[in-house]
Amino acid sequence: MRALIIDDERLARKELTSLLQDYPEIEIIGEAANADEALEQIIEHKPDLLFLDIQMPGKTGFELLETLDSVPLVIFTTAYDEYALKAFEVNALDYLLKPIQYERLKEAISKVLTFAKNNKKDEHITSLPKLGLSDQVFVKDGDKCWFVRLSEIRLFESDGNYIKVYFGTNRPMIHKSLNALDEKLNDRDFFRASRKHIINLSWLETIEPWFNGGLMVKLKGGERVEVSRRQATKFKDMMSL
Repeated sequence: MRALIIDDERLARKELTSLLQDYPEIEIIGEAANADEALEQIIEHKPDLLFLDIQMPGKTGFELLETLDSVPLVIFTTAYDEYALKAFEVNALDYLLKPIQYERLKEAISKVLTFAKNNKKDEHITSLPKLGLSDQVFVKDGDKCWFVRLSEIRLFESDGNYIKVYFGTNRPMIHKSLNALDEKLNDRDFFRASRKHIINLSWLETIEPWFNGGLMVKLKGGERVEVSRRQATKFKDMMSL
């Protein structure tokens, strides 16, 4: 598993690198002192795991995650335990308080390896240039944050300059256009039903004829979404109706 260490303190990076020498399963592919450096390395090296400091000069660790289309596994590292609750709210795999203790690191690595084994990506999906069901995204709405696999998101709904993201019982709003999102999603998994909606095809429950040549689809989460007349033909061909 290829890991990137992101921390503005050189000694903290050095200490963590030393501790990780006991774990041959973890290959450190680089270090970054801030979010901008980290973003460059993430784009270039595509790590599987981030050891991510929260409080850094410039952008915080959370702000870095917001810039990523697909998010690797994350273990937060910080000297400020006031961030612990927030870290767990975003559903990170683990949270390590500096100075990092060997036993706590051992627990965190165990979680990472177990999670990776149980959630191994489909090689065909990961080879695609666009985001598929096995990719993980970071969603932030105010003080609440989530790591979510795209397979769990059943619907994206445009609302002005924002998108409402439907997963579980959550409906956070993200500042992004539906057109920009549509370009990044794998159209084998997601379908642009209308100007306002993108649906996850794996969440389809029923399909019914609708007014003016359109269709009405019902998702397993209970939402009903109209497929526009313009998109209905394409949708029928895709679904072999």
